[in-house]
Amino acid sequence: MQPLNFPKYSFRLKSNENSLYIFDGIRKKFVSLQPEEWVRQHVVHFLVFTKKYPKSLINVEKQLKVNKLKKRYDVVVFKPDGSLHLLVECKAPEVKITQNVFDQIAQYNYTLKSDYLMVTNGMEHYCCKMDFENEKYLFLKEIPDFSR
Repeated sequence: MQPLNFPKYSFRLKSNENSLYIFDGIRKKFVSLQPEEWVRQHVVHFLVFTKKYPKSLINVEKQLKVNKLKKRYDVVVFKPDGSLHLLVECKAPEVKITQNVFDQIAQYNYTLKSDYLMVTNGMEHYCCKMDFENEKYLFLKEIPDFSR
């Protein structure tokens, strides 16, 4: 897999029947190593090891309903009270971050009400803070560190 625009982390990898797998410490299992999964695992490691988010507050690849449609989010970080702190949409490195990608996460957030949104393809990262009162978002230079 190609190097990404994240700090270097060590990952547990295994090969089985000509396929490569990466260990997901949140789901506690090996998952197929596809380009989007490579980005997702970097995001999780970045949140845990660099930004100091507790693993216990992170959830990966779960289903949600948006306008009665079943969708899946990539990564969410909860606050200790159970509300959403950060919603992350991961794309493969070759996928450009466009307005459509951002609209996708914004649509999810209409239901989820996360304080922060992040979109990344592993090379480019965009993070914003939601301003629900004024119905807009404010782009940030970096993802905030975890704070209680």
